[in-house]
Parts: sequence; structure tokens; C-alpha cells
Amino acid sequence: MTAVQATGRHRLSQGELEMFLLSHERFLSGKPGGKRASLRCVDLSGLNLSGRNLSDADLSGSTFQNSQMVGTRLEGANLFACDLRKANLQGALMMRADLRGASLRGANVSQADLTRADFRGGQIGMAHRGKGLDLLAHERPPGQLDDANFSGATLDGSQFNDVSACAADFTDCSMKGAILSGANLKEANLSGAMLEGAEFSGAILDNARFTGAILTGVDVKRARSSQGADLSSCLREPSEDALARADLLFASARANHEWCRTGGKEGAPARFDGEDLRPLGQRLKGFRLTALSARGACLVGLDLSGAHLQSVNLEGADLRGASLKGADLRGARLAGANLTRTDLNGATLAPLPIGATRCNVVALDQAQLRYVAAQGADFSRAILDGADLRGGNFTGALFRGASLKGVNRIQAEGLPDLY
Repeated sequence: MTAVQATGRHRLSQGELEMFLLSHERFLSGKPGGKRASLRCVDLSGLNLSGRNLSDADLSGSTFQNSQMVGTRLEGANLFACDLRKANLQGALMMRADLRGASLRGANVSQADLTRADFRGGQIGMAHRGKGLDLLAHERPPGQLDDANFSGATLDGSQFNDVSACAADFTDCSMKGAILSGANLKEANLSGAMLEGAEFSGAILDNARFTGAILTGVDVKRARSSQGADLSSCLREPSEDALARADLLFASARANHEWCRTGGKEGAPARFDGEDLRPLGQRLKGFRLTALSARGACLVGLDLSGAHLQSVNLEGADLRGASLKGADLRGARLAGANLTRTDLNGATLAPLPIGATRCNVVALDQAQLRYVAAQGADFSRAILDGADLRGGNFTGALFRGASLKGVNRIQAEGLPDLY
């Protein structure tokens, strides 16, 4: 694709932009009078597009410097060669967006969904000053993401081939299967990022931070340079011992399931303290695992959706990216557990009655719940003191009687105003 860039961009006012936005939104909803937005090579710097829907719009070559685009819908939008420097795109929906040759230097793209977005370089046609469109000069600039803030963003399957992302912040991002071949990630921060299956061949990783990142299926040795890169505490592939123990652990889980099903007549609660349970994958989905103990265990990416997990002990466990959707966690002990990017949608974390006048409340004190999805979850009377809730989505969640002393609630949605 070749975008023709005008020598001078037409500047739109907020009012003029509003007419385009309304027309495009009518087009998307199938209402009469709607028209797909085509805002090519337009100056929209500093304008407010927050919360608006520009999905599939053609915005190629336009300038959005310092624009407010919080929560803007840009799925499949053409942002080819756009200038998005210092734009605020926090929480924007940009799945499959074409961002080839775009500049996001210093932009805030935290918590945005950029699944399968394309950040590669792109060919730009520059009109000749004297001969207009009769003569075009072509450039192939790389994507420019230096100093951009992607913290907590979803970048699964995105293409970063040859982009410059020096000192960019990718902390706690989901970047599964991302292509970063040839990318310049010098001094970038990828701490806690989920990089399963990501490709780094030919990348520059000098002084990049990968502290605590998930690097399963990743060969960092294929990078062009990794001088000074911090790879401490990274999570790699399960060990041969963990793989060999998978069937034994599954047998213990089935015994726990039978213990619950038969009211304690058969089987026994499982003890998985310190175990790597990742080889079990989806095998525990919907299981009855009441009274399970898995303190300090690795449950990264496990599918425990719909599981019965009453009174489980998961203190200090690593549950990053796990699915606990709809799970029954009444009375669970999760103090100090890492639930970053865990799916808790619809989960029950309320007290578990253990007698006529007694109950066990859920303990989540000092737990990590950054960017957790917990819409509609029940945290009634849960203890969340000192928990890190940054960027979590708690829309529609219940917090009746919950304790949230000293929590970090920056950019979290749906938390009670007073507690």
C-alpha cells in the first residue's frame, strides 16, 4: 500500500470532526445518512475522540499529536503512517489496526487492545513540491514506538518487525505470538510480559528488562544483541520432571474431585504445594477441588473456569493469565498470590459458611491483581488489604463489606468510591 501525503494538512476543528464522527457511527450502526469516515492526511492534533467509534475508518497519514483517544474504538482502522506522538490511547480498542509506519513516540497506549495490530514499516509517498502528484518520493520508515507506554496492553499476534521501541514500556503486556524480529528494544521494559511463542530473531535487546516475564517457547539467543538484558526470574518451559509428573498430579486432582463428589467417602484433597501445574493445561476445567492446597504453585495459564475451589490454599501461587471464570472460590486463601491478567469474570469470592455462626472469608491481602478481568465477580467481605489492583476491570463486581485498605487502585474500573 502507498499512502499519498499532502504537503500541507487541512486542520479540522472539534466541531468539524464531530460531523465526521456522527456520520461514521451512523454508518456502522446501519442508520440512514451514514458514511464511512475518510480522514486522510488531516490535522486532528489536540482534538478529543475519546469513547467514539472509528472502526474500519481510513485515517491514513493524519496527525493526532496530543489528541485524547481514551477508549476510542479503532478496530480494523487504517492508521497507516499516522502521527500519534503523545496521543492518549489508554484503553483504546485497536484490534487488527494498520499502524504501519506510524509514530507513537511518547504515546499512552496502556491497557489498549492491539491484538494482531501491524506496526511494521510502510511505504509513504510524498508529493513533489513543484510537480505535485506527477512525481512521488518514497520512504520506508520503520514504526516508531520509542518511549511509548503500552503497560497492560494486549498485543497478541501483533507485528513489530524492525520497529524502533527504545525505552518503551511493555510491563504486564500480553504479547503471545508477537513478531518482534529485528525490533530495536534497547532499554525497553518487558517486566512481567506474557511472551509465549514470541519471535525475537535479529532484535536488539541491549539493557532491556524481562524481569518476571513469561518466556515459554521463546529463544532470546536469536536476538542480534542482548548485552545487559535482565532476564532474572523469567518463567521458562516446564521442566522434564514437571512434565513427567503431570499424570500423577492429574490423578491426585481426580481423587480430590471424587472426594467432593462422594462427600469424603472416596479420594482425598490434593496437595500441590510448590508444583508446576502448567502441563495440566485445560484438564482441570470444571473440577471439584475443594480444600486443594497449592501454596507457591505455578498455575500460569491454567483453565480452571467453572471449578469448585472452596477453601483452597493458593497463598503465593502464580496464577497469571489463568482462567477462573465463573469459579467458586468461597473461603479461598490467596494472600500474596499473583493473579495479573487472570480471568475472574463472574467468579465468587464471598465467605464460605462453615457453621451456624462461622464462615471463612476470602484472603487476597498483598495479592497482585493488575489488569485482572473481574466483571460481575463477588468480593463480598473479602480481605484485599495492600493488594495491587492497577488497571483491573471490576465493573459490576460486588464489594459488600470488603476490606480494601491500602490498595493500589490506579486506573482500575468499577471499585467502590468509599470503603
